[in-house]
Amino acid sequence: MSVIKYAVFATLVALPVTIPAAAQAKPPLREVSEIDNELYYIAIANEIAEVCDGISGRRMKAIGVMWGLRSKANKLGYSDDEIRAYVESDTEKDRMRAKGESYLAANGAKYGQPETFCALGRAEINKNSAIGVYLRAK
Repeated sequence: MSVIKYAVFATLVALPVTIPAAAQAKPPLREVSEIDNELYYIAIANEIAEVCDGISGRRMKAIGVMWGLRSKANKLGYSDDEIRAYVESDTEKDRMRAKGESYLAANGAKYGQPETFCALGRAEINKNSAIGVYLRAK
């Protein structure tokens, strides 16, 4: 086999390997559920703690989890700049807020009625839910 034919053959053999690798580009962080969902839970808990005087947020726990999420994202191949862009994105903030407000409303929390946030917060704490773990009754 000539050198040229071998080079073409080697390229064609390698092609199926390189095409799938290129097709497996990283999804946007909003689509990485183990990161996006946890940030969502923290955001909901924060909103409940902000509105309800009888409940506080477990901020140190949330900060520790967020550092862990950053590490997880780095291990998945996301750079600190990509993570920062996702977290600071106005579009992502708006999406998260809309999703959170929908959850709050569906679970009886009404702005202007802090007691509804307190009731939801206490229920989340009692269930030890993904949101409740970031809350503490005062």
